[in-house]
Formats: sequence, structure tokens, C-alpha cells
Amino acid sequence: MSHRYSVILSNVGSSADRFLTTGYSAPFTIPELFARVKAIPQVTGVELVGSWHITERNVSEIKQQLEEHELQLVSIIPDHFGQIKWKTGSFAAKDPAIRRDAVAHAKAMIDAAVELGGNLISLWPGQDGYDYLFQADYMQERDWFAEGVKEVCAYRPDFQVSLEYKIKEPRTHSYLSSVATSLLIAQEVGTDNVGVTIDFGHSLNAYETPAESVALLRKYGNKLFHVHMNDNYRHWDDDMIVGSIHTIETLEFFYWLKRTDYRGWLSIDQYPYREDSLEAVREGVNAMEAFTSLIDRIPAGELEGLLQRGDATESTAYLRKLLLSFK
Repeated sequence: MSHRYSVILSNVGSSADRFLTTGYSAPFTIPELFARVKAIPQVTGVELVGSWHITERNVSEIKQQLEEHELQLVSIIPDHFGQIKWKTGSFAAKDPAIRRDAVAHAKAMIDAAVELGGNLISLWPGQDGYDYLFQADYMQERDWFAEGVKEVCAYRPDFQVSLEYKIKEPRTHSYLSSVATSLLIAQEVGTDNVGVTIDFGHSLNAYETPAESVALLRKYGNKLFHVHMNDNYRHWDDDMIVGSIHTIETLEFFYWLKRTDYRGWLSIDQYPYREDSLEAVREGVNAMEAFTSLIDRIPAGELEGLLQRGDATESTAYLRKLLLSFK
């Protein structure tokens, strides 16, 4: 099957961290970032982050860049994490004014996405959670979270709202922490236009098997709306090149994307700090294409047969021959 590939715009720019907040290379302008994305031929879409790339005031400029570079808007990620006002939460904040702001910002990003031809926002509420024990009302704050998301979903029922989970960071505990909690919230919201974003690295951090997460979202409501691809060492969200660490888990992930007939975008979410960001993202896209091609070349029924028999030695031998036998 064929996939559509996209890139979060800042991934081809200069990445900063808490040790070098100015970034590890010279900064790029928005037009320069678009030109760098366009330099990767397989990429036909781009993902934007609210307040980083897109505001209510620069929609026309972004539209011009999309048209000039013949790129499709795939998603906007509202900024519910990178401003001081969100430091103790957004949709689940104790302050009702902050909760209203969170909903209003999501609606504004929906408006911007519609104007730019998009049909999805990916909500990553990174500040919604807690750090200390006896700090949070685990039930009440989840109620507020679901109420806010439901209001966002009701704003445009024809527009997709996808929940991106992550077990921790910036809070030590996130309310939207795993595929299971995401499904519970989606079920509580109860609308057809709410779904889940799997970030491959976030799934690893939550000690999930990412392929199983794909299967769960298919089984319980067909709720996989969007995918972010990267890799890490499991203990932190390293945002490394696709397939560079967990190669076999990435292969199984692509098998389950095909088996569940996933039709959405595969979006690079890598943050190359010391690498050339364009070349690192290019390699991530090349890797996604290679995994897709390999799964497509495997004769029909072979992998299904392995799953039916459940023989770990047979499966391991099959993967060894598939990946390590050079001719």
C-alpha cells in the first residue's frame, strides 16, 4: 500500500534544548523551512505548530507558502504547552479562565486549518497532568479535560480532533498518558470526530508495543487518526531517526498499519539536534518508505501464518532471514 508522508515544519530547522536554548545551528525563516521540506521529494504535506508557525494573524502568509511549495496542510498542533499560562494545565487547569483559553485556542487553530485546506488538529496537552502526590484531583481534572475536548469537537463536527498521548514531560505524569487512557477519553467524549494520534516514540516511552497500539485503536472504534514517526531508547522522548533503534518494532508497526488499512498521514516528528536537520528528516522519510515497501513485498499470508502459529523461534528465524540475509 502507499502512504502519504509529511513533516512537522520545525523538524527541518534548528533544534534547541534546555542546555542550548538558541538551537544547535543558525535559525531558519518560515519560507526557508518550507523550501527545505520541499527538498524531500516524497513529502507532500506539512504539519504546523500553533504560535511557532501559525497564528490567527499570519494565515494568508502560510497559505502562500503552501501554494508556492505545493504542499498540503496535514495538521495543526495547537500550542497548549509552550506558554507560561499553561504551566499548570490547559484543558484540565484548575483555573476556569485557562480552560476557556485552551478551548478557544483549539477552535482558532481549527479555523486556521480549514482556511488552509486542512481537516485535523492534533492535540498534545503536555501540561495537563501533575508532578507531586496530593497535588491533583484525578477525577475532576479528567472531567474538565473531557468537557473541553468535547466542546472543541462540537465546534465543527466535520473536522477531526486527534489526541496525542505521552506518558510524561513536561509534567512528571500526563493525564493523556497511553493508548488506553486516550481511548477512554475518546469514548467519554463520544463523538465521531475524536480520535488518537500515535507518536511512535511516545508509545515506546509508555512501554507499549506500538503495533499493538495500532491494533487496539482499530478494534475499539477505528480511532487511529494520525501518526508521528521517530525513535528513541524508551526512557526519554529522544525524537531520533525513524527505525534507527527499534527496527523490528517499526517493521511490525508498519505491518499493522497495513493490516488495519490505515489511510491517514505518516508525519515525521524528529528533532535532530546535532545532525543536519534536513538530511536527518530525509533519512526518516526514506526509512518509512523502505518499511512500507518491505511489508508490501512479503508474500501474502506469511506474516499472518507466523501470528497464527505463535512459535517465537520460527518468528525470530523468519525476521533474521528477512533482515540479515545479504545476497
